[in-house]
Amino acid sequence: MTDISSDDLKAAGAKVFADDRAHVFHSWSAQGAISPLPIAGAEGSWFWDYDGNRYLDFSSQLVNTNIGHQHPKVVAAIQEQAGRLCTIAPQFANDVRGEAARLIAELAPGDLDYVFFTNGGAEANENAVRMARLHTGRSKVLSAYRSYHGSTSTAIALTGDPRRWANDAVGQSTGGVVHFFGPHLYRSHFHASTEAEECERALLHLEQVIQYEGPATIAAIVLETIVGTAGVLVPPPGYLAGVRALCDKYGIVYIADEVMAGFARSGRWFAVDHWDVTPDLITFAKGSNSGYIPVGGVIISQRIRDTFDQRVYPGGLTYSGHPLACASIVATIDAMREEGVVEHAARLGEEVFGPALRELAAKHPSVGEVRGVGAFWALDLVKNQDTREMLVPYNAAGADAAPMNELGAAMKARGVWPFINFNRLHVVPPCNITEADARKGLEALDEALEVADRYTV
Repeated sequence: MTDISSDDLKAAGAKVFADDRAHVFHSWSAQGAISPLPIAGAEGSWFWDYDGNRYLDFSSQLVNTNIGHQHPKVVAAIQEQAGRLCTIAPQFANDVRGEAARLIAELAPGDLDYVFFTNGGAEANENAVRMARLHTGRSKVLSAYRSYHGSTSTAIALTGDPRRWANDAVGQSTGGVVHFFGPHLYRSHFHASTEAEECERALLHLEQVIQYEGPATIAAIVLETIVGTAGVLVPPPGYLAGVRALCDKYGIVYIADEVMAGFARSGRWFAVDHWDVTPDLITFAKGSNSGYIPVGGVIISQRIRDTFDQRVYPGGLTYSGHPLACASIVATIDAMREEGVVEHAARLGEEVFGPALRELAAKHPSVGEVRGVGAFWALDLVKNQDTREMLVPYNAAGADAAPMNELGAAMKARGVWPFINFNRLHVVPPCNITEADARKGLEALDEALEVADRYTV
């Protein structure tokens, strides 16, 4: 679009905005209260609007463009596949479908050797829970309060953040889900003072929930390996191994939700690899192909797969294993391997994000805690570091959310697009962001935090 005049670009942007406002119904929004920014293009870690403003994508859109925007190898693979075979129904065998499943199974831990493809993460969690219920013959599912698992009926019931509330109110959430508190030392529910105490007490709490609910009624425990939108909560050492042990003790299926944490985001292919834990099912989506084509899936262990060896699995999707999506997964995994994206994300966490964000915490009174790993970080912002009072209230909206809205505006004014949720600012750029761009974003964050500092006491 470089040959188009600025006036023509602005006119094109105005038409995009007009069409959007006239006809597009947006998710998670009051339709009359939003003003979507028209986007003209993107490349690598950057995107830009029709007015020529460029933004460093410190949000990876919805924490999914792990390999950046418009990666040439992935784009070429989609184009080549489109020229060869755009679609074929799920009941057929297809070359890229089989190759994508094989590559994912090779990356997954243990004997998780089978893949059921979906169109995204919510459907992956829906089907994982269905598999667990059918496998065990039980109905209940446990999930954490601080969590997000999607917005379809079972997935939103699993979700522990406030987006579930409105769905509960109109009966959209399904029953059979029980929530519990996961570990979060900075805001501990267990009066813990060390990671070891938090781990031990969180596991004791989980076992008590299992016992009071009735172990023979519980089909699965669903956990984000690293809690994503609800705060980038990295579990303490031993916690996931303890969950695995509880599942084994009571015959419960362990489902690891890696929709956000998987495929390089944490500096490993799967976040469970940090703790050498093998779940029974892993759900994935986002980073598996950076969202270039809608896709997700469930990675299935041998024993869960064997349940359906002679028994029909009662679920399916028209676009399960879509050839364009699978071709993009193959190309993404190949590119990540060739370019060392997983290793690069790990190095960024250890040498760039971790040290720099901890320096910001020491400098800015609004930063209560820094936590994260790889290209997956969050700042927990507070009014007071001693009391740890949140900078804005839980589920803040309207005027209550003003400090975080002003912080976000300050970052955008400096050419960096942030990811903000309640009192947290997440640092989640593409996993292959250059060190120079990463530091550029961190400099903008340093300046923008002065806005948050004004609200501290």
